[in-house]
Amino acid sequence: MKWNKLILTVLAAGCVLFSQVCCEEQSKSAPASKAVLKAQGPAKTQPAPVVKGQRPKIVFEKTTYNFGEIGPSTKNTCEFKFKNAGDSPLKITRVSKTCGCTPYTLSKREYAPGESGTIKVKYHAGAHAGTVSKHLFVFSNDKQNPKVTLTVKAKIVLKVDYKPKKLVLSLKEENVDCPEITINSIDGKPFAIKSFKSTANCITADVNSSAKATEFTLRPKVDIKRLRRTPSGIISISLTHPGTGVVSIPFETLAKYKISPPVITILNAEPKKPITRKLWILNNYQEYFEIESATSEKGTIRVLNRKKVKDGYEFELEIAPPAVEGKKRFFSDVLSVNVKDDEKLKIACRGFYKRKNK
Repeated sequence: MKWNKLILTVLAAGCVLFSQVCCEEQSKSAPASKAVLKAQGPAKTQPAPVVKGQRPKIVFEKTTYNFGEIGPSTKNTCEFKFKNAGDSPLKITRVSKTCGCTPYTLSKREYAPGESGTIKVKYHAGAHAGTVSKHLFVFSNDKQNPKVTLTVKAKIVLKVDYKPKKLVLSLKEENVDCPEITINSIDGKPFAIKSFKSTANCITADVNSSAKATEFTLRPKVDIKRLRRTPSGIISISLTHPGTGVVSIPFETLAKYKISPPVITILNAEPKKPITRKLWILNNYQEYFEIESATSEKGTIRVLNRKKVKDGYEFELEIAPPAVEGKKRFFSDVLSVNVKDDEKLKIACRGFYKRKNK
């Protein structure tokens, strides 16, 4: 009985002692826990959303304009309207165009937010029938749309017809092979001929600018002397027809002499090393002619031999490239050929020196 009381007493004392030890450990660990919490600090917050910066924005009402059917050689205008739909100034840095098309006007280059502008385009139609499409490119500081393509379309329809479409003329005698020119209105609208002009005034025709009709027949007159100096060009006939302002007819002549080759070209030439070439001068009209002399303007070209052939002459030439002057990589000369009782022919000679290996 006594042993039982002793055992209970020892167990009770052990429990009390264990409880005291646990309390001390908790009191020691509590500050450490607070320190840990203090070290961690407050919970991290999500960063605020980034606000996008201001930017310009170019917006066109339309980027394609179709004129529909128009007459040849007519002048046509259209507009492309746009707006700065952004929230910072819009700057038009450049407007470029494709070949042969569209002059444009733009009143200014910078537009405030919400401000509108207009690009005015002038399209000069070609002389031939067909469908055309021309482009302009608008460059701006709109980073999302820095290049905008504008398109101008049209269908050129003949409102006036004419014949012939081309004149091929002879130099043998006055007005040989020069046909009459007829001009007629396809749509039946009467018109007048305002003027008749040609390159170097080689070809002329009498016109009455006050007369109106749906068809005209013109009888051209050829000035042979002028035509020999200007063997090719354009006849421009101005009309009052609303659908066709100008009729353009090219002309050319069969030259009296054919020179082959038309230009003497020397490649890989070396100074003071002569080169031989052949040259033919023929008469396109199978007419007899005599050559009196052939001389070199700079002394580079020398005639080794000249013989008569069918319709002309064959030359054997010697070309002596001169010494190189400084950094010049080429030389030139002209062979002048005097035809008896006729014109003087000039044949150009161009030579290019052989490059030295570095």
